[in-house]
Amino acid sequence: MTTLLGAAEIRALAEQMGLKPAKALGQNFVIDGNVCRKIVKLAQVSPEDIALEIGPGLGSLTLALLDEAAGVVAVEIDSRLAMQLPITVAAHTDKSANLKVINQDALTLQELPVAPSVLVANLPYNVSVPVLLHLLEKFPTLRSGVVMVQAEVADRLVAGPGRKDYGIPSLKAAWWGKMSHVGSVSRSVFWPSPNVDSKLVGFTRGTPPGDEAMRREVFAAIDSAFAQRRKMLRSALSNWVGSSASAETLLMKAGIDPTLRGEALVIEDYCAIARAKAEMGIGS
Repeated sequence: MTTLLGAAEIRALAEQMGLKPAKALGQNFVIDGNVCRKIVKLAQVSPEDIALEIGPGLGSLTLALLDEAAGVVAVEIDSRLAMQLPITVAAHTDKSANLKVINQDALTLQELPVAPSVLVANLPYNVSVPVLLHLLEKFPTLRSGVVMVQAEVADRLVAGPGRKDYGIPSLKAAWWGKMSHVGSVSRSVFWPSPNVDSKLVGFTRGTPPGDEAMRREVFAAIDSAFAQRRKMLRSALSNWVGSSASAETLLMKAGIDPTLRGEALVIEDYCAIARAKAEMGIGS
């Protein structure tokens, strides 16, 4: 039988460890077990799944995941928390053998001891987008997941073209699959309480629209288009391809109006730009 961590127990555990949540590491611990169970349910974690959790902290979500998944790989950058997590888990569930803890920065992960199928995490808010994109790139077995992120970041990840929050995160996430809002989380379920709102973003992996070489070109085009967001594409892409004249020719070949801005395009449009660039031999 698994028992989840409550607010009093989390505070007591932190005090016992002499732990003061580090703002630099985005450490805001979930203190409501019901919220953890809700997240796991929204992620549709099954007994066949290997769940990947980033930033498990004191283990609130980890325990809820172990209750449903075949195994959990927890990646924790803070060595004190990484050492404590197996001890805490062993005291609260008989499934502690199904947990693997990796003391590492998620942004440097290149391999895992087992292939994860679902990502469920309260991502550190200061690096949530880079971490999510890195994991989707490096671990193609991740088919779906639910991540908790800052509300503004969630809005950017799921935004569609033409919206003010549509931009680099929206487009790069769209390369990997579909992102959607699946819930909100009150500030009161965290310790310490953050000064920002949180939302849950669900994702389902799709088939990437191109290979790795194309992805790098597409992402470079996206970065260029939004580096000067208010400029027309023929100007915004000029540094990327050498000149505004080359950018205009490239865009016309890709079937895209050179006077549009980057925020008007969807991921398929950027793929068309990358293909046209290859066909024209620009940068080769």
